[in-house]
Amino acid sequence: MTKRAAALSSSAGRPASSSALVTCAASFNPGSGRPYSPTMSAEVDLLAVAHYLEALTWQKDFIRLHAVLGGKNPHPQSFLVGGMSTAMDPNEPAAVINPTNIVFLRTLVASARKFVEQYYIPDVLAIAPLYKDWFTRGEGLGNFLCYGDYSSGDYKDASTFLFPRGIVTGHDISKVLPVDETKITESVSHAWYDSPPNGIHPSKGETKPKYTGPKAPYTQLDVEAKYSWLKAPRYDGMPMEVGPLARMVVGYASGQKDIKAAVDGVLKALNAPPTVLFSTLGRIAARALESQIMVGRLEKLVDELDDNLAHGNTTIFNPARWDPGSWPATAQGYGWHEAPRGSLGHWVEIENKAIKNYQAVVPTTWNAGPRDEKGVKGAYEASLVNTPVADPNRPLEILRTIHSFDPCIACAVHTVDAQGREYSIPVPAGVLLKG
Repeated sequence: MTKRAAALSSSAGRPASSSALVTCAASFNPGSGRPYSPTMSAEVDLLAVAHYLEALTWQKDFIRLHAVLGGKNPHPQSFLVGGMSTAMDPNEPAAVINPTNIVFLRTLVASARKFVEQYYIPDVLAIAPLYKDWFTRGEGLGNFLCYGDYSSGDYKDASTFLFPRGIVTGHDISKVLPVDETKITESVSHAWYDSPPNGIHPSKGETKPKYTGPKAPYTQLDVEAKYSWLKAPRYDGMPMEVGPLARMVVGYASGQKDIKAAVDGVLKALNAPPTVLFSTLGRIAARALESQIMVGRLEKLVDELDDNLAHGNTTIFNPARWDPGSWPATAQGYGWHEAPRGSLGHWVEIENKAIKNYQAVVPTTWNAGPRDEKGVKGAYEASLVNTPVADPNRPLEILRTIHSFDPCIACAVHTVDAQGREYSIPVPAGVLLKG
C-alpha cells in the first residue's frame, strides 16, 4: 500500500503542466518583434497561447492531488522513515485516503487525461511541423541515463518498471547498457568548491563552497578555470543527459511497449525517423509523450489504491527501522528514482545514529553541470554547440534549447554582449559562456 500512495504523490507533478506548455508555445513565440515561422497561422498561434493560459488554471486544480496525498507541493511532507504518514481508513471521513477522496482523485486524473489528449499532444503536433529545423538543433551529448521507475510488481525488480533502467550512449538505440551505481562520480574541477578536482563517488563527496571567480561586476567567466556553482556528474567518465527525453530514449531502445507505441505514433504523425528525438523539439515531444503515458499509469494507481482500501489493506508504514536504536553503529546507503526532470540519487552515511555525510546528485546538476577535469562539456553546453542565433541582442534560440530541458535553477544571469550592453534574461548560469 505504501508504494501506491507514494507513487501517486510523486507522480502528481509529472503530467503536462503550464510549464510544459511554456516550452511548447512560448519558447517558439518571439514576443519581441521578431518574425514567426512563415508557415505559422494566426489561428495556431492564438490557440497555443490560449491553451497555455488555460493550463495555468488547470495546473492549480490538478496539483491538489499532490496536496491531498503529500500535504503540500512541492516537497511533500508525508514521507517518513518506513513509509508515509498519510492516513487510510474506509470508515473515517477525516482520513486523507477514504472513499470520498478516491472519487476526488479520479476526477483530477480524468481532468489530466482530457488536458493531455485534447490540448497538450495536439498543440505539440500542430507546432512541431512549423519548426522542423529544430529537429536538427540542440542535439547535445547523445548519452542518456535513466534509473528506472514505476514498478508494476516487485519494486526491486527493474524488469517491471514502466520506465526501464539503462543507459544509451553515442545515439545508439540498438542497445541499452546496464546502470552500475559505483560508476557515478562528480567532478569539481570547474566548480567553486574546495574538494579534490577529479571525479569522486557521491558517497565520498564533499560540499565545501569556495568562490574563486572574478569580483563582481565582471564581463566574462573563464571556462578554463572554475566558473559554476554546479558540480559535473559523470557516469563511467561520460556526461549524461537525464529527463523525459532520456526516459523515452532508454524506454524506446528497451522495447517498452507503452513508450514504443507512443513514440512511434508521433514519429508517424510527423513523418520523421527516430533520430529527430535527439534535438530541442525531441525533448519537447518527449515531455508531451511522457505526460500521455503517465496519465494512463495514474489511473491504474488510483484503481489499485481503491482496491486496497476496499479489501482493508491500509498499511502505510513499516516500523522496522523507525527506532534509531535498531540501527547499526555505522551504515551507508543510497536511493534513486526518476523525478520529473530526470534521474535523482541520494547517498547517505550514518554514524552513531546521526547523519555523517549526505550527498544528492539531482537532475539539473546532470544536465546543467560545467565541464569536467578533461574539459568535456555537460548536456546544456553541448546542446548549444552550432546553434544559430539570428539576433545576438535577443538570443531566443539559446532559450529555446535550454527551456527544452526544463531547468530547475532559481536564479537569473546577466548577459553582456561584445559592446558591453547588459541584458537580464532568466536562463541557467553558465549556458552563454564562450570557449
